[in-house]
Amino acid sequence: MSTQYAPQPSNRPLTVPETIPETVKTASALWFIAVGAGVFEAALAVTGMLADGSASLTGLAAGLGFRLTVFAAAIFMAVRLRQGRNWARIALALTLGVFGTLSLVIDPIRWLLEGHSVGEAIADADAMTLVFAGSRIVHLTAVLSAMALMFSSAANAYFRSASRPPRG
Repeated sequence: MSTQYAPQPSNRPLTVPETIPETVKTASALWFIAVGAGVFEAALAVTGMLADGSASLTGLAAGLGFRLTVFAAAIFMAVRLRQGRNWARIALALTLGVFGTLSLVIDPIRWLLEGHSVGEAIADADAMTLVFAGSRIVHLTAVLSAMALMFSSAANAYFRSASRPPRG
């Protein structure tokens, strides 16, 4: 006589909570927006440099390759962030949240410190400059908002529960 056993439900908690907090979903979406803005800004810069003859496509290749690598890494980490991977949250915060933000603001801050004003920038701006500045504002707002949401109390709880190993 053989005995068959019915599968028993596991009492183990999932390693990733089934419900992703809205703060984490929104932070992930904001990283995608930041990447989109970065791609747009790179396209504007390349178009401008090629149009005015200040660079060749060959000369721009290394910079474009670096940016494409950064964009791909950011997308990968934003997906992992949503999946509850704390390493992605930390990596996004340190690389793009800190160093990426500095790269976005250092030139404008340096320009202002040289004695220029925001009013002067607006008065001297052409359409391309205004479009670029608008994109940069969207980019920076997305990064700073994503950073705040990634470390909200709901997000912290999500990442704590996602990193807890299953009990067995």
